[in-house]
Amino acid sequence: MSEQLTRELFDFIEESPSCFHAVESTRKQLDGAGYTQLLESRPWSLVPGGKYYVVRNGSSLIAFRIPEKEICGFQIMASHSDSPSFKIKENPEMEAEGHYVKLNVEKYGGMLMSPWFDRPLSVAGRLMVREDGQIKAKLVNVDRDLLMIPNLAIHMNREANDGMKYNVQKDLLPLYGDEKAKGSFAALIAESAGVSPEAVIGSDLFLYNRMPGSIWGANREYISIGKLDDLQCAFSSLKGFLEAGEGGSIPVHCVFDNEEVGSGTRQGAASTFLYDTLANICEALGKTMMEYRRMLASSFMLSADNAQGVHPNYGEKACPTNRPYLNGGIVLKYSANQKYTTDGIAAAVFKEICRIAEVPYQNYVNRSDILGGSTLGNISGTQVAVATVDIGLAQLAMHSPYETAGIRDTAYLVKAAKVFFESSVQETGYGSLRLLRGEQ
Repeated sequence: MSEQLTRELFDFIEESPSCFHAVESTRKQLDGAGYTQLLESRPWSLVPGGKYYVVRNGSSLIAFRIPEKEICGFQIMASHSDSPSFKIKENPEMEAEGHYVKLNVEKYGGMLMSPWFDRPLSVAGRLMVREDGQIKAKLVNVDRDLLMIPNLAIHMNREANDGMKYNVQKDLLPLYGDEKAKGSFAALIAESAGVSPEAVIGSDLFLYNRMPGSIWGANREYISIGKLDDLQCAFSSLKGFLEAGEGGSIPVHCVFDNEEVGSGTRQGAASTFLYDTLANICEALGKTMMEYRRMLASSFMLSADNAQGVHPNYGEKACPTNRPYLNGGIVLKYSANQKYTTDGIAAAVFKEICRIAEVPYQNYVNRSDILGGSTLGNISGTQVAVATVDIGLAQLAMHSPYETAGIRDTAYLVKAAKVFFESSVQETGYGSLRLLRGEQ
């Protein structure tokens, strides 16, 4: 079961070399399950039993279903589509030594840089093209080993193993080809998208690691592939969402873009995308703004973004008493400074969900002397203030182009997501919540 689910996860990730492809892969699964795409620019007509989704910027998506019965609130699970990478600049070709062509790139997000060296890389993203009197987006994936960032030989840098401080503008520029490749990059990208170079008027292109997913370890207990942060959670949320039965709340599957650079875009968690979507749902169902706010009071969010597992060589970097391990279950993430939103009430609700789903859970808290990262929950809460718990799956090598996780943990999150989406969390009084299942 774990290996079959892992192969599905690998397929999803390998079909998603960019945030745009991740949303497109999700959209195809929703289409296959009978969901209807809505446009933010058009009126919405929603009916009980209807299944819908809306896309913003081609890189963020929100899917939802309307229950046949009286609605309590919203059950929201949020993840993100982007991963740290290198964005290809405009006019990227750079000649070197009269014999090479390399590409000019800039850093996207906070990544580990050293693992990007000496790996087969390629390019994926989107092109904006003129077509039929319109400007249209075309996905592009150069599906072959195209680029490499070669290391400098040890003979020329004897201090290489003593620690390196990388300069992206000098050290991380990928090699594209020899002198014969000059002037060919734009045409190659256009050809890969099935359009003429003259039709292209804009682009968002990123490097990605070409190494396929791997199941490994003494008992095949580990998995490795790129973009586990956060496509492992996006995949698990989608699968649980599609498998869930009807509950008393509107289930909402969210995938936001730009989490790795702060979420402050029109398609990020700090935008109005979630607020606009939930408000549009209520208006289309004939509900007032007061009814909308009442529904928010009986809503709940899972902010799903992977967590750092205890490292076998750096155990001292983890909290002394909260130590999540790969294959140890879903991780609840805590922060006194609210970098994670989990509090006692939200944690209690999620632990009940895990108990019902019969899946293990564990805790993550930063060492008190190490500044940790942030995620979706506290950011989205500035727009849609609902009770939220920050969760994820334990992994190693976070923000590397090739990350590692436990093979059993994906199934744990799928099971918990299914229970979550077919449940309702109802506010019954100050500090009091009731978790309802299915038709209850």
